[in-house]
Amino acid sequence: MSSNGPLVSIGIPTYNRASCHLREVIERSLGQTYPNIEVIVSDNCSTDDTPALMESFSDPRLRYFRQKTNIGPNNNFNYCLEQARGEYFLLFHDDDMIDEDFVEACMSSLTPGQEVGVIITGVRLINEHGDVRAEHSNQADAPTAAGFIFGWYAGKTTLFLCNTLYNTGHLKEIGGFHSKKHLFDDLVATFTLAAQYGRVDVEPVKASFRRHSNNRGSSVAIEDWIEDSKYLLELMCSLMPKDCRSLKDGGRKYFSRKMYRHVARNMESLARLGAYLQIYKSFGFKYSPVQFVFARKLKKLKRMLARG
Repeated sequence: MSSNGPLVSIGIPTYNRASCHLREVIERSLGQTYPNIEVIVSDNCSTDDTPALMESFSDPRLRYFRQKTNIGPNNNFNYCLEQARGEYFLLFHDDDMIDEDFVEACMSSLTPGQEVGVIITGVRLINEHGDVRAEHSNQADAPTAAGFIFGWYAGKTTLFLCNTLYNTGHLKEIGGFHSKKHLFDDLVATFTLAAQYGRVDVEPVKASFRRHSNNRGSSVAIEDWIEDSKYLLELMCSLMPKDCRSLKDGGRKYFSRKMYRHVARNMESLARLGAYLQIYKSFGFKYSPVQFVFARKLKKLKRMLARG
C-alpha cells in the first residue's frame, strides 16, 4: 500500500498487434490519472514488430515479457496475472480501450479499507475505427450475487474484461481465468469473485470493447459456445445453490438468445436453421428461434419507423 493508493496492475496480452492498437493501449494504460500502476505486456511470440515497438517505451512502470513459443490466448492471459504485483488487476486486451480515469473511478469507488472481489464500470461498444456503436452504463444495483446475474440477464449491466477490475489475490486463488472451452473464462472469474467476495458497481461508462470481425469468438463452433454456456450455468448453481433453479431458467433463455445472435451473424442461411434447432434443444426448449427471429424483425421495423 502506498500513499497514492493500492498498486493496480494492468496486464496486456498481445499477439501481432504492433501496427494496430497496441501502442495506443499501452499509452492509455501508462496515462491513467490514477498514479500507482504497473503495466505488464506479455507478447505471445509475435512475428511482427512488437519487440521493436516495446523498445520505444522507457517508462519504468512498464514490464515487457516475450514468450519463446505461442502459449495460446488463455495461458497468456494467466501469464499476465502471474506477473501482477498489484492489489487489483485489469486484463486489458490489445484492441480494447479504457478511459484515462478508468482506474481512478474504480479505486475511488471503494471506501477506506474496503476489499471486494470485482469492480465493474459501464462500457461502450466501438467498431474497428473507434466509432461508438452503443453505450451501456452499469445499472446492476443489486445487493446479492444472484440479483447481479439476473440484472446481467436483463441487460442492466454489460460484462467484458475491459470494464472489470479484479482483486489480484483472490483471482490467483481461484486459478485465474478458465472455463471449459475458454470462451467465458472472464465471466467464470467475475461471478466467482462477486459471489465469494462481493463487488462494487461504478455506473458511468469508463471502458470500450472493440467489436470487429477478428474478435476471438467469431469463428468458434456453436457446440463450443453451448458447452461453455452450460459450464457457466453449473458454476452459478454451485456458487448460489438456493437460487439454482431460477438462475438456470433465466440463463437458458439468455444463452439461447445469445447463441441465436451468434448464429445469425456468423452462419449462412442454409446452415442457420439446423444451428437454431440445436440451440433450442440444448437449452431445454426455453426460448424458440421463432420468437428470436420475430423479435429481431420487430426491432428492425421499429428502427425504420423511428427514422421516418
